[in-house]
Amino acid sequence: MDVLNTMLDATLPLTQPEWGEWGNPLISKEIFEFIQSYSPYDNIQAKEYPPMLVTGGLNDPRVSYWEPAKWTAKMRATKTDNNLLVMRINMGAGHFSNTGRYGRLKDYAEEYAFTLIAHGIEQ
Repeated sequence: MDVLNTMLDATLPLTQPEWGEWGNPLISKEIFEFIQSYSPYDNIQAKEYPPMLVTGGLNDPRVSYWEPAKWTAKMRATKTDNNLLVMRINMGAGHFSNTGRYGRLKDYAEEYAFTLIAHGIEQ
């Protein structure tokens, strides 16, 4: 979500290992500008967006919970439409989904329910 700031924070556990693949924006203006060009957080614009369900997990080591929260806050402050924008941070999940025997099914149910509600489908 906030790729650039994540790649600028050498204290995060996955940042330095990723520099080999993405480049280090701390030492290269070209890499900084390239990452900024596609970073979702840095490219939010004042325009209409479709309905969105933004998800994250408190225990996600890859995308920290504050990234979807920060992205959602900026999106809410910037977008020009009234379309549904819901953020769900799962307090017991990691990167992929809810845990437990039926955890992923619960996630699917919430995602389907959001889709139906966001598009006004009642039956």
